[in-house]
Amino acid sequence: MKEYKYKINGNNYTVAIGDIDDNIAQVEVNGVPYKVELETKKAAVKVAAPRPSAAPRTSTGEKVIASKPATAGSGAVVAPLPGVVISVNVKVGDTVKASDTVVLLEAMKMENTIRAGRDGKVASINVNAGDSVLEGATLITLE
Repeated sequence: MKEYKYKINGNNYTVAIGDIDDNIAQVEVNGVPYKVELETKKAAVKVAAPRPSAAPRTSTGEKVIASKPATAGSGAVVAPLPGVVISVNVKVGDTVKASDTVVLLEAMKMENTIRAGRDGKVASINVNAGDSVLEGATLITLE
């Protein structure tokens, strides 16, 4: 039996701890025996974190969302990042300079101005205000 001496609020106590069976301990306080039920520890449940799944692929093995870069000589004005078209600032047939803003795109809660990138004439407009676009999507085609 292990014996401990405590002083609580000015009172002296001699506590002897005897055998412990399962969760019941035989305890003696100042010579008076007690059966004390010990609190059982709950087993910790370990939950495995889910593994991130692989990006979806097509039957040919390519990524589902693939952005094709515009070629240097093409007249395509593409979305540099995914977002929502706020406004289209040109019409088919308009002549634009390289620095002209042709589309306003909201991405990551910021307005992004999309410029023509080269001088030319607007041949087609492929989006409308409110459309969601992916990175690399052709917004406007220039001649």
